[in-house]
Amino acid sequence: MPVPGRHAARRVRLGSGLLPATLRGRVLLGPAQLAVVAVLVAVGLAVTAWWVVRSDAEPAAGRAIAAPTGALVQPAQAGPDAAVAAVSDGAAAAPATSPATVTVDVAGKVRRPGIAVLDAGSRVVDALEAAGGVRPGVHVSDLNLARVLIDGEQILVGVPAPPGVAATSPPAAGGAPAALVNLNTADEGQLETLPEVGPVTAAAIVAWRDTHGGFSSVDELLEVDGIGEATLAKIAPHVTV
Repeated sequence: MPVPGRHAARRVRLGSGLLPATLRGRVLLGPAQLAVVAVLVAVGLAVTAWWVVRSDAEPAAGRAIAAPTGALVQPAQAGPDAAVAAVSDGAAAAPATSPATVTVDVAGKVRRPGIAVLDAGSRVVDALEAAGGVRPGVHVSDLNLARVLIDGEQILVGVPAPPGVAATSPPAAGGAPAALVNLNTADEGQLETLPEVGPVTAAAIVAWRDTHGGFSSVDELLEVDGIGEATLAKIAPHVTV
């Protein structure tokens, strides 16, 4: 029997280290065979990686991009200009918001005077109810209970405005508060626009003003002939000094 050379021994050692114990001595792999196996394994891994990457890329390429307005923009249109246009459309489509509440000050002869926060569009009658209602024996005929409330206004019930301080006037037909009449500068025609003030009372107010050099407070109207507590309560919310 011929004795194997040193190259044959090397082939046996290389092959035996890569085979299971049960196959050692039966199958021998040389360097050429091992190189082929390594190439096949590398090719298999490359094909598998390429297939996984291709499968993930196809759904993303066909997926639409959602714009802020809820519309869908195709990927070809989703550039910087398209994004700016989508944001502009969303801002234009946003509805303008209006205050949901109004805050008023209910003062005078009510059960719970103070600040009342009501829904926008509430009326004077709602403010009185929020204050617990008026006290017994108090008349509210000088108040327009159906008037829509203005945010920040004061509602005086059964009492005149404090001396030197004008109460908030009811709004005019256009919805804005009516201008207050200045007792020290108004002429008789302007004074006649006040509640319960006719030509005679207007002339008496002007005469008192000329005699005493002007009014220092609204309560001084009580010194004018023909003006009592009831008339003052109706005039006070509409005048100033």
